[in-house]
Amino acid sequence: MGRRPVEPVDLDEADRRIINGLQGGFPLSERPYAEAAGALGLEESELIDRLQALLDRGVLTRFGPMYQIERMGGAFVLAALSVPEADYERVAGQVNALPEVAHNYRREHALNMWFVLAAETPAGIGRAVAAIEAATGLSVFAFPKEREYFVEMKLRA
Repeated sequence: MGRRPVEPVDLDEADRRIINGLQGGFPLSERPYAEAAGALGLEESELIDRLQALLDRGVLTRFGPMYQIERMGGAFVLAALSVPEADYERVAGQVNALPEVAHNYRREHALNMWFVLAAETPAGIGRAVAAIEAATGLSVFAFPKEREYFVEMKLRA
């Protein structure tokens, strides 16, 4: 699906401290990386280098804030496709090429590709759906949020 396969990786103690310590909060200050690094017993440049290495190795898929996009005028939906197996990689590449697409996962189901569409405006969702349908020739099933739940999931490294 355009992402690296998941393989076990060796993490040293500093990488584990970074992963465990930076979930759920990051300083809002003039030098947030320096502040976060100090709390982790690291230098600012080492924290930045280690975060980039974790991203490059695929240990982290992203590092950044989570926004409530709807409060900023945007929109998002969970979406799915039913993709013929022979076309799966091609379609995944087409879908993942759109900047509105995130969190694309394969599922064992008739709807075997699930992803999140996020756009700056509600109209952007419709444009992204149309673009995917035009590129792939497949129908997108969009499932807008009916209710919001907060699940604070933190993973220990």
